[in-house]
Amino acid sequence: MSQPIIPVTRPYLPSREKLDQYIDGIYERNWLTNNGPLVQELTQRLEDYLGVENLLLVTNGTLALQIAYKVLGITEPVKQAPAEAITTPFTFIATASSLKWEGVQPVFADIDPDTWCLDPANIEAAISPNTRAILPVHVFGNACEVETIDAIAQKHKLKVIYDASHAFGVKYKGESLLKHGDAATLSFHATKLFHTVEGGAIIFKRKEDLERAKKMINFGITGPETIECLGINAKLNELQAAMGLSVLDEMEANLKARSEVWHRYEQSLSQVLQLQVKPEKLDYNYAYFPVVFESEEKAVQVAAMLKENGVLARRYFYPSLESVESLGAEADQPISKDIASRILCLPIFDQLSQADQQKIINFITAELEA
Repeated sequence: MSQPIIPVTRPYLPSREKLDQYIDGIYERNWLTNNGPLVQELTQRLEDYLGVENLLLVTNGTLALQIAYKVLGITEPVKQAPAEAITTPFTFIATASSLKWEGVQPVFADIDPDTWCLDPANIEAAISPNTRAILPVHVFGNACEVETIDAIAQKHKLKVIYDASHAFGVKYKGESLLKHGDAATLSFHATKLFHTVEGGAIIFKRKEDLERAKKMINFGITGPETIECLGINAKLNELQAAMGLSVLDEMEANLKARSEVWHRYEQSLSQVLQLQVKPEKLDYNYAYFPVVFESEEKAVQVAAMLKENGVLARRYFYPSLESVESLGAEADQPISKDIASRILCLPIFDQLSQADQQKIINFITAELEA
């Protein structure tokens, strides 16, 4: 078997010269962390680029979720029983495990068979006296039914925290998708469209929540001799911010290249494989290209064939999280389980050549015809 030579994704590495300029400044200032000037600059530039307010940079996307839970007060037990949050089983493990880690029981509701996002029609049946929040995911950057979810939350007096790890730069109806909910979180992991090697961010609806979170991410310390609250270390450092600024400087070129890859896949595969359905008025970020096969057997077969030919495709997201024993879930979520069993994410990154992409397309279409 040949070694994989086309990964499912490849981290975007910006101009070394540009990155070195930012790093030179770090050496000159000798300021490495604790809300340094590059973190401050990146915060402001991201708010401007994304069209949001109340953005807080943090160490990673998982801590972004955990800080949001703490700030919004959803982690406290209810009559000595764990608080609950309704979420999707079709997501990366961190969405649900971060809840469990903070003592909140994830309660899974099934997804929409076309958009693969949490189906609002399944939320209300999952609400109990212990429910404190709804945690939807903008899966692969696709917009949840935000208006309906927000209305359900208001009706039942629940907080809404959107896991928007995949939704960097996505706009819905002309505005940032990140404006919805009491908070929206981002991951800036190396494999993401925008990254700081490791990192993340929280966008809060209310400024007072942002101010509370600023204290929490630095151990609750607010002065040389002042500790105002319980906190943790979740700060982004200057070297991470330097990478983020360098990546942001080249974002338009990165997006253009990924868009071209995405549209070539769509043109070639949309008639033979199931693609994710997106709402009208969604400006997408071309972060992922997932496809669903007619059966799990065929998905596994295609993944193995691609790997034999030096191409990595990923069963993302698999397994459906209600089957993960450590999360304490019980009932099957049939739509999520079905989609998770048949899905593959195909390679997509800015440097994927047209020739290599065509090879991937040819492999898949030949396997489908066999």
